[in-house]
Amino acid sequence: MISLNAWHQWSIRTRFTVAASAVMALICTAVAVFVLLALRDDATGRRTEQLVANAVAVAAEIRHYGVSPHPPPWRPGTAVQVFDAAGALVATTPDMAHQPPMTNLQPDVDAFATARQCDGVFPGQCKIVIEYPFHTASGVWRLDMAVSDVPWYVGPQLLLPLAAGWLLLVGATVVGTHRTVSKTLEPVRAIGGKLAQITESDLGHRVPVPKYQDELRDLAEIANKTLDRAQAAVEHQLRFASDASHDLRSPLTAMRAEIEEALMYPELSDWPKTANTLLDSVQRMQDLVTDLLRIARLDAGVRGRCEPVDLADLVRCELDRRPRGVAVIRKLTPGVVLDGEPIALARVLNNLLDNAERHADATITVTVTRQPGSACPSPGRSPKPTAAPSRSKTAPAARGSSCACPSRPGPMFPDQAP
Repeated sequence: MISLNAWHQWSIRTRFTVAASAVMALICTAVAVFVLLALRDDATGRRTEQLVANAVAVAAEIRHYGVSPHPPPWRPGTAVQVFDAAGALVATTPDMAHQPPMTNLQPDVDAFATARQCDGVFPGQCKIVIEYPFHTASGVWRLDMAVSDVPWYVGPQLLLPLAAGWLLLVGATVVGTHRTVSKTLEPVRAIGGKLAQITESDLGHRVPVPKYQDELRDLAEIANKTLDRAQAAVEHQLRFASDASHDLRSPLTAMRAEIEEALMYPELSDWPKTANTLLDSVQRMQDLVTDLLRIARLDAGVRGRCEPVDLADLVRCELDRRPRGVAVIRKLTPGVVLDGEPIALARVLNNLLDNAERHADATITVTVTRQPGSACPSPGRSPKPTAAPSRSKTAPAARGSSCACPSRPGPMFPDQAP
């Protein structure tokens, strides 16, 4: 008997094949038993009818011609006993010469009785027996006859085809189930092979999607969506690391320059002033680290708190914190306030400034203004700053307004900003 642990250690293909084959074997066995029982009953009925006809013929022959102590040989397997009106055995086949009556059915004198009888005067055998009373001039005689019972398998001419059919159907089920399950599991093997090729440094692979609309196709699509999310998360981490490095580079460079200058001219250096300058750079780094922590939380889906933000102050602080490679013209209107997340708005502003700096030849004009007609879903107006590169100092700056309280900021890389 197969244990449960051993069963679960088999492959799905093997388990399905064994289960389907067992079911088919049970069905074929049940059908074969039903066929054998039905045909055996039919054969038993026909053999009983033939036995009755033989008994009638023997009784008629005895009435007309009398009885011989040694009747002619009967068909092989047929046993005969003839008893006269006094119950004396007057004729018999050789095998029943010294045996008691083969049956005790005792039917009415105008009827007969048949039965299936095992052992008794036929040790180790089963027989179909008949007791047939018949009238003669000396009274009612009794004729007992017996023939072999029909075996359970009816005959080899029936058993062999049934066995061959059983083996053929079960074998076809084994082969068909194995091939069908193997074909069904091919997409699973393909998905597993593709997933095995994916590493932490190469998330660009996607599993093949089966062409049929079934559960395996759903599995493949879900796996690809999961890989998309994983790749996006890894790319986000890379962008975050690049953004953090970019933001921390400026104060570190300023600190290094101050220290190198003080070491080159120690006798001319004003150490308290240098310390204050370094302290300012350290404060800037501390602010950057705090902002980066807020960015990480924001990118992780943790919503920040919306608060009133003065756009002019925000632009001024960002421009002072990070010097640009081109001249920056500021046109900042005070009192332009909106409800938003300061860190998200600062990132949007820096993306705009980075794009403007990349495309500008001479200057960048940054304008913060309130335009009439702007609207927000919540009460109040919330214009945003715009930055425009210009070819000359007199080029006009673009202006615009919108609402801002984003749940997620824009692209981490300035080059990817629109």
